[in-house]
Amino acid sequence: MTAADNGFINYKHELLRKSIHLCSLSIPIIYYFVTKELALTILVPLTIFSLILDFGRHVFPPLNKLFTLLFDFMLREHEKDPNKKNLSGASYVLLASTLSILFFPKLFAITGIAVLILGDIAAALIGRKFGKHKFFFKSLEGTLAFFVVSCIVVLLIPKVEGLLLEYIIGFIAAAVGALAENLSYGWADDNLTIPISVGLTMALLYWLLLPELIIALPNVPG
Repeated sequence: MTAADNGFINYKHELLRKSIHLCSLSIPIIYYFVTKELALTILVPLTIFSLILDFGRHVFPPLNKLFTLLFDFMLREHEKDPNKKNLSGASYVLLASTLSILFFPKLFAITGIAVLILGDIAAALIGRKFGKHKFFFKSLEGTLAFFVVSCIVVLLIPKVEGLLLEYIIGFIAAAVGALAENLSYGWADDNLTIPISVGLTMALLYWLLLPELIIALPNVPG
């Protein structure tokens, strides 16, 4: 986000949005303790319901009126635009989480989803409050905040064997996620591109550099 955009953003409104967004952190936390099958059993119906609601509000005006009345404070302008018919951020988070859990090993999925939630919050709040230097499509400050917070996430999430190279791979994936958050602006939703890019980066680097490891979290309850 560039400095010029800051004057058009209600920062308190953004704080509320991101506090609600933080609730999504429950997805990777719960997934840590349960099986892939149980996680998908919970997420798939929620994702389908959210997608039906999103598509439905663009087709049925009464539903859109009710949806806007209830969730207007959470929606960005492009999510409300009846001509673009975009999905809401919540649908993208659910869809990205479902796809990550479905296609990536647990370690990669948890990292990607957690990076999405915490990194995105940091980028939005820091970038919009302190962003003064443009970096690609957003601010350098916001992108750096995303990267720093994502690196903290990488440090906190258990690894397969705790090797230094595993953490380096995680930091590289965090950098890719930060670039995805920035470069997605205007053509794709970063709620989808961030976890997918993080997961793909980790999968590629583990395959190239640590192929002997079993790509999964250490044994966890559930």
